Amino acid sequence: MPKLSDTMTEGTLVAWKKKKGDKVAAGEVIAEIETDKATMEWESPEDGTLTEIYIQEGEKVNVGDKIAFIGEEGEEAPKKKDEPAKKEEKPKAEEKKDKKEQAETEKPAPAKAKEKETAPPQEKKQKPVEAAPSAAPSAERKSTSSDEARVKASPVARRVAGELGVDLSRIKGTGPEGRVTESDVRAAAKSGTAGVVAGVSPAQKQPARLPLQKKEGEGTRIQLSGMRRGIAERLVQSKAPVPHFYLTIEINAAPLMAAREELKSAGEGADAAKITVNDFVLKAAAMAAVKVPRANAMFDGDSIIQFADVDLGVAVAIEDGLLTPVIRAAQNKSVREISAIAKDLASRARNKRMKPEEFQGGNFTVSNLGGMGIDSFSAIINPPQGFILAVGKVIKAPVVDDCDQIVVGQRMSITMSCDHRVIDGALGAEYLKELRHLLENPALLLV
Repeated sequence: MPKLSDTMTEGTLVAWKKKKGDKVAAGEVIAEIETDKATMEWESPEDGTLTEIYIQEGEKVNVGDKIAFIGEEGEEAPKKKDEPAKKEEKPKAEEKKDKKEQAETEKPAPAKAKEKETAPPQEKKQKPVEAAPSAAPSAERKSTSSDEARVKASPVARRVAGELGVDLSRIKGTGPEGRVTESDVRAAAKSGTAGVVAGVSPAQKQPARLPLQKKEGEGTRIQLSGMRRGIAERLVQSKAPVPHFYLTIEINAAPLMAAREELKSAGEGADAAKITVNDFVLKAAAMAAVKVPRANAMFDGDSIIQFADVDLGVAVAIEDGLLTPVIRAAQNKSVREISAIAKDLASRARNKRMKPEEFQGGNFTVSNLGGMGIDSFSAIINPPQGFILAVGKVIKAPVVDDCDQIVVGQRMSITMSCDHRVIDGALGAEYLKELRHLLENPALLLV
């Protein structure tokens, strides 16, 4: 099972596009796999023959488990995933005989019992001396310790986890490759989501959630898909530990709408006519991040990473949730290029044709619900990003002009959700000031 997203731990084999025995070429789609973020088409990593299929449609397996075998001409596949070969079946009479012999062998012989009683002293010495009952580690403690040893975590994170009594194996890391950082540990300890290890006060443990009682007339209960489960986990991971705060500005959208109308006048067939208000917003968001580089950053344990390029995430609604494809180095692209890339990414996201690297690693995200009739809203940060912009629709509203006259104006609301560990109020205000300046002077976005 390939790792098709940065947070993926298991996947569901939705559909096979090839049958056992079919020849496949590298890059050819052979299966659809549902991850915690999307259902995506998976391409064959090499040329060969699909000799064996281990996982059937609808089955869920962990990342790294075998799902199929692609071999060369005449090459045989292993019979089972990773299981030892089955023992040869014996005739029933032979089987009964074996069981009888086994039962007789298991009966304690008197000689052996006596031998145990008169065991030499040196054998007794080999047995480890047990400490006081209170000092003996429980099975749960041993299990937790072994789980923690396998967790990727910084030395500082392990030390802090030991001090706070936090179970590292129950923390989802936000560092590189899922590495658990010191901030992850402290946030988990504060929220109580990671439980505690044996010997630590259970005060930090969250109360167990009781199952909902079925009510009369209850409708359909829909099981969570892998994607919805992933969204739920990541948003809880973001909203609970990440200290959000919100800044909202109102944009004079009249110049922006006028610029768009001029581009539309070029004709339906022209590329310029396809540029949308959201394309202008994406370009302005990238340029503002260049003007205010300290905002183009994210929190990483004991440091803040400030990025040279603006890798811009674009929230795209799909059938079962949300994806955020990334426009790489968006500051170097024109409005026309951003428009084309955003449309291509959105189309492929909805048609399950995205590659993992295309929706991983964004610095911040723009989420626009204006096209769905939403005036304004606040969005939740996509960790470990530093902020997210929530863009509402352009509305007509009474405004006071420069001559103190009430006139009909066009306004657009933008809310910036910030990670307070990275962005303070003044820094967020500076970024939004630059964003407003660019959107209210759209000619600056075209140079």
